[in-house]
Amino acid sequence: MATAPHHYKFNITMSCSGCSGAIERVLKKLEGIQSYTVSLESQTADIYAEEGLAYETVLEKIRKTGKTVVRGERDGVEVAV
Repeated sequence: MATAPHHYKFNITMSCSGCSGAIERVLKKLEGIQSYTVSLESQTADIYAEEGLAYETVLEKIRKTGKTVVRGERDGVEVAV
């Protein structure tokens, strides 16, 4: 598999498996995501996305779950949330 053009990482406040499950469900439905890992333990979502999927689009989808995004990175550089 070729490396995805974008790597997005978000620190998200999640208190239970239902929280992490909600994040996983929206990421699974989002077109342009190549792979993702959501960790309740580390409170993070690591996402590898295609060129056409913007950081802002992913951030908006995660926010729509009602979870608080504390911090975000786009390709290793911290970006405003």
